[in-house]
Amino acid sequence: MPDETDRLNDHMLVVSFKNEKLKEASFTQLVRKYQERLYWHIRRMVVVHDDANDILQNVFIKVWKNLGEFREEALLYTWLYRIATNETLTWIEQQKRHASVSLSGDENFFAEKLASQKDFSPHKIEWKLQQAILSLPDKQRLVFNLRYYDEMPYEQMSELLGTSAGALKASYHHAVKKVEAKLLEG
Repeated sequence: MPDETDRLNDHMLVVSFKNEKLKEASFTQLVRKYQERLYWHIRRMVVVHDDANDILQNVFIKVWKNLGEFREEALLYTWLYRIATNETLTWIEQQKRHASVSLSGDENFFAEKLASQKDFSPHKIEWKLQQAILSLPDKQRLVFNLRYYDEMPYEQMSELLGTSAGALKASYHHAVKKVEAKLLEG
């Protein structure tokens, strides 16, 4: 979660982006500041590096096109995560349609992508954890990743996903139980 200094720096990035002379430099600074966090947020959802990079490029194209209209009603960090999340979920749905994978079979889709990674080993705990996370439904996986990896507070997740904090807590709780069960069975 950004602190007050971060918020001020983000505000200055947005203000300087709106100045035509400073636009490119401020955008470059924004990309440097957020690209790694956004990359890993996306990568945990889509598994494959190249896919995550493609989605991240689309995210920054949208940010470039829309940052001038950003009214700062939300934190810049939250706004960027919302764009990244929406782009990722859209990409996942496109992949499912393209691969003719039913919604109930999507864990196989991502498990196969995970298993195709060159350094994949089904016996290593980090791969078992990834397989367990990938077995979650998309939205539950998103909530799990935001809470577990990004340590995002439920209130911020609520703003990002448009869901109540209580529902997100319940979703995370169910996700944790499913991941634990999956790890114990393997």
